[in-house]
Amino acid sequence: MYAVFTTGGKQYKASEGDVLFIEKLDVEAGSAVTFDEVLLIGDDGNVTVGDPFVKGAKVEAKAEKNGKGKKIRIFKYKSKKGYRKRGGHRQPYTKITVTAVVK
Repeated sequence: MYAVFTTGGKQYKASEGDVLFIEKLDVEAGSAVTFDEVLLIGDDGNVTVGDPFVKGAKVEAKAEKNGKGKKIRIFKYKSKKGYRKRGGHRQPYTKITVTAVVK
């Protein structure tokens, strides 16, 4: 069984035991997380699509850790003007392990 759920403005496909890196949540490592905004559930060829969400469906997961992704380099440059600007960004994430998909 798998589910498509939404969190942090993005959609994720998950089944039991999957490890996902999602947008940062305000949870401690080791705590349980529940996602109620399930868009779709698939089970052996039977697909249930929500309008917009599937009623009573949820994805339960365990937050493994919070961290930051790899650094992305940003460089702005304008030719012949002497304008150069260098920066970087590290996107925060939460690593979760899906424990159950409840229909």
